[in-house]
Amino acid sequence: MEDLLTLNALLSFVTLALLEIVLGIDNVIFVSIILGRMPEQDRARGRKLWMIIGILMRTGLLLGLTTLVKHGDKPLFAVAGNDFTLRHIILFAGGMFLLYKAVMEIHAKVEGGEHQAGTNAKAKGFAALMAQIIVVDAVFSFDSILTAIGLGNHVEVMVAAVVVAMFVMFFFAHGISTFIEKHPTLKMLALSFLVMVGFMLFFEGLEPLHHSEIPKGYAYVAMAFSFAVELLNMRVRGRQVVKLNK
Repeated sequence: MEDLLTLNALLSFVTLALLEIVLGIDNVIFVSIILGRMPEQDRARGRKLWMIIGILMRTGLLLGLTTLVKHGDKPLFAVAGNDFTLRHIILFAGGMFLLYKAVMEIHAKVEGGEHQAGTNAKAKGFAALMAQIIVVDAVFSFDSILTAIGLGNHVEVMVAAVVVAMFVMFFFAHGISTFIEKHPTLKMLALSFLVMVGFMLFFEGLEPLHHSEIPKGYAYVAMAFSFAVELLNMRVRGRQVVKLNK
């Protein structure tokens, strides 16, 4: 319990919550598109269900993957005499997934590509639309769960950050979307953080080969410094806005 009251745990919580919020904007946008196809009287119920299901799904994924990472220590195969476990496979695969997704997101922002998930479906019933929301939410939440695993040391801190971020996105989705749209460099910064987290997971997955690790504190310091610099840049720019492709 004492470990949860340390400065490192607090930094982990704040960093994770902020990243979850910024990286969850695309999720909010696509869910809003699907909710917009519902009759007006069903939208409030749909939003509440989305929040409840989203929190439960993220918490379940987080607990499940964290358990596998912590307890998957049985050797599965060896490379050059070095044993690889389920934990290493999950970390390696998760790191590759984050690297791929972050690079593709950055490419889409710079080159003008767009997500197409769920944007061309016809109007359907409430249950069918909620099913679409659950699928979209699951796809977009997977990277946030891997990010939490890559940065967090305590599952309690990870779950708290994910739940807080979900509540913030639910209640302040419009304001957050507007702010990120006015300052798109924040989204690029978050995607750059995702590249770093993906590399950390990838590196940790190959631990049997290099027998070393990257301390998570380095990531916190780098993110805090980058974020502080960006806040200074925003202050200097004033009302000047850098436009990126959406």
